[in-house]
Formats: sequence, structure tokens, C-alpha cells
Amino acid sequence: MTSASNTSLFSPLTLPNGRVLKNRIIKSAMSDSLGDGRGNPTAAQMRLYERWAAGGTAASIIGEVQGDPRYPEKPGNLVLDSQSDTAAFSDLAQRGSANGAQLWLQLGHAGALAHRPISLPKGPSAIDFPDFHSEAMSLVEIKAIPECFARTARYAAELGFGGVQVHAAHGFLLSQFLSPLFNHRTDEYGGQIHARMRLLIETVEAVREAVPSDFTVAVKLNATDQLAGGLTEEDALRVVAALEGKGVDLLDISGGTYFPGAPSSSERATSGPYFLEFARAARAVTAMPLMVTGGFKHRKEAEAAVVSGDVDAVGIARGFILDPALPKTWQAGNGDPTFPRFSTLPPGGMTAWFTMRMADLAHDREGLADRDIVQAVAEYEKRDEQRAATWKKRFACREAHTGASQA
Repeated sequence: MTSASNTSLFSPLTLPNGRVLKNRIIKSAMSDSLGDGRGNPTAAQMRLYERWAAGGTAASIIGEVQGDPRYPEKPGNLVLDSQSDTAAFSDLAQRGSANGAQLWLQLGHAGALAHRPISLPKGPSAIDFPDFHSEAMSLVEIKAIPECFARTARYAAELGFGGVQVHAAHGFLLSQFLSPLFNHRTDEYGGQIHARMRLLIETVEAVREAVPSDFTVAVKLNATDQLAGGLTEEDALRVVAALEGKGVDLLDISGGTYFPGAPSSSERATSGPYFLEFARAARAVTAMPLMVTGGFKHRKEAEAAVVSGDVDAVGIARGFILDPALPKTWQAGNGDPTFPRFSTLPPGGMTAWFTMRMADLAHDREGLADRDIVQAVAEYEKRDEQRAATWKKRFACREAHTGASQA
């Protein structure tokens, strides 16, 4: 690992698998919702990742990509399996890895947080709140998860992507198993942290075994759920230590959860990067390269984090939406992106505004940066509704066909 004394934000980073990132700035995973509603990439989505590659990112991570269409986070997610449009995925891989960038797929499974209009949410344990319901997964269903992730990773490698990121953060399935808020199981996958992390470890091992040795396998992990009763930093450090030696090329540290009733981490009034202290503690228990995602709005913050040696790379999401050429902008010394301010913030408004702004970038619409936030929410919800109808038609037909063939 490069020492802090000769490391800067624009120095290359060699990962354990031998792949070289050209700098330390990574476009972290966001749900861009630009799939076609049938699980396949669109021309607009290809254009978006092409723009980020041209803008100088070392790598972009596409979130989320499902291996099982029954548990999506949104109807704009991609689905990569044996019935996907492989030509479209290959085009996405090629265009998103231009200019020396790498393009990785974030492997997802929303579990208990699966989008209800198009799924039947299932997680580690049953949850029944007035406005939230999730069934418990069976042991057979749990044991099928590692191979599902591994199969998706194998397809990704075959289609030209540079890597995958196993998503174990923000309250999605693997994060649910880690968190006592979601996981009340009493079998081998529940209880103390060594059991709650079992599914994540098995999944990472299966993914690593399924792909070539120079294919990047990253993991996104919560430092904390940031909610009473959730995953603690102490337990998260135990997970970090357990991942050592499992073939992980980059550990992406984040935090927060979408557990019912939790405040949206994306809409909290905070300043400065998050989770750097946790990264510092993680250094003591692992040799894996570390990345922190969250709160980087200024070049000086990102530079300081890398120069200090606390992290090897910084993950940035919304800064890339405001300036798709952010690494080039920073390297040229041309200042920081200007983040929008809104007099009122409707529920989900910030997520909707930035998601619709990604659609603008994908269609080269530069003139809509001042979109009203209420309008953004309406556009966002309308698009989800339209794609939900497409999703249900596409995947209900597949399930019916599968059932008939097995009868």
C-alpha cells in the first residue's frame, strides 16, 4: 500500500488484484434508476457513465444491479442474469470504462426493503409495522444468496465490467443480516455478530471464487446504522476484521439505514466527510485498501483524507451529479461544486432532485439545474409508476413461464 508521504488525491492506487486506479476519486454507487423497466441498460444510462468516465473518475459504481428480479430496490434497477440483454450490458461496460476509468456493478438485493409495488419484501426476520411489512426468509432462501451474487458477478466479468461491489450497507439485504434492527433470527444466521455476518462472508467468498483473480471485488459496509438498536461501530469493526483475507480489493465504508422510521441520511444537515474516524480504527484490523463515502464536498477535504493515510480513496456521489467532470475540475484547481439549497424539503425531495438531475446529465440537458424540488418529486414518482408497470409485466411473464416449465 502506498505510504501517505507520497500519496495525493491524483496518485494511482494499485489494488490487491493488480488493477490500477488512475487516481483516488471514485464515483460511488447511486440508484440512477435509468434502466428500461425490464432490467436492461438504456442509451441514456450509457451516456451518463460515459460522461463520468470522460470527466476523470478512477472508477464508477452502478447501483443497484439485481441478480434476482423479485427483490429490487426500484423499477429502474438493472437485472443481470441469463435472460438479460447482454449486448446492452456490454455496451454499458465499454462506454463507462473509457478514458482509463473502471466500471463496477454494485450487487444488490433489497430484501425487506424491496420496492413493494413490484415485489413481496423478505428479510432476515418478519417485520410487521402499520406501514411496513416484510416476511422472513427461509433457510433455503438464505443459503441460495451467495450463489446468486456469484452468478451475477460471473456475468459481469464475462461482459467486460472491471469489478463488482457487494452491497452490505444502508439497510439492504446483507446489511439487514448484520443489523439487530432487522435480524432477530435464532439460527446460524442470527444472534451475535459472528453469526449475523455469516451470510456476508459466505457471499464474498462465493463472489471471489466465481471471478478471475484480476477482477475487482469490493464491499460496501456500514460503519454504523446511525440508529439506536442497529449495527454498532464495535460490531462493524469485527466484520472488517473477518473480511481480511477473503480477497476483497477495496472496502467502501459508509453508514445509515432505511429502516422504517429512520431519518434519511441523505437529508440530514451535516457538514464535512463522514466515517473517517471509523476508517482510522479499521486500519488497525485490516490491510485492505479503504474508501470512505459520504460528505466530501470540497477538494481540500478529499485531499486531506488521502494524504493523512486514513483512506486510500474517496467515494463521491452527488458532487459528480453537480459536476460530471469533478476530478478534472479539482485537478485544474477550478473550485468545488455548488450544492443546491431549498427553502422547503418534502419527504424524499433531495433524493428525487438528484435522481432527476442524473437523468438530465444522461440526456445532455444542461439547462435544468434549477429544477423546482416539488416538480422533481412529481417527475420521480411518475417515472417509478410507469416503470413499475413495465417491470411487473416483464417479470411476471417470466415467473409464469418458469412455473409452467417446472410443472
